[in-house]
Amino acid sequence: MVSERSTCLRRKVGAVAVKGKRILATGYNGPPSGIRHCAETGCLRQTMGIPSGQRHEICRGLHAEQNVIIQSSVYGVSLEGSDLYCTAHPCVLCAKMLINCGVRHIFYARFYPDDLAVAMLAEAGITTEELSTGAERDDGAPERRTENEGREL
Repeated sequence: MVSERSTCLRRKVGAVAVKGKRILATGYNGPPSGIRHCAETGCLRQTMGIPSGQRHEICRGLHAEQNVIIQSSVYGVSLEGSDLYCTAHPCVLCAKMLINCGVRHIFYARFYPDDLAVAMLAEAGITTEELSTGAERDDGAPERRTENEGREL
């Protein structure tokens, strides 16, 4: 799993962009290349008591989705029309970037409570789908839930 490469002390997140059954780019949360990891410096957000979902700019790391976008850009790979598989539902910052990249569908394992991200992705026509990691259906396939099922938008 891509998320296992994360060096974040608070949450390990990974993301993979796919198109036509081919992996386009991968990313995980962590600091920019050449910058010390939080394991060495300590978590700035934790030290300052910043709750999850607030003040995203106060962090040494990039989000997994941001690193997918950066990696695809470095290697000249378009994300237009791709699907994104991610550990967590994107925050509003990543949602806006994914909208502009032309991602068409987002699959995620855990919901991240960001109402504006949900609203903007829906307005852009990007579908999101929660994939259950433990439960299975009668046919053996993982359970799936679309954004509109069981969650108020």
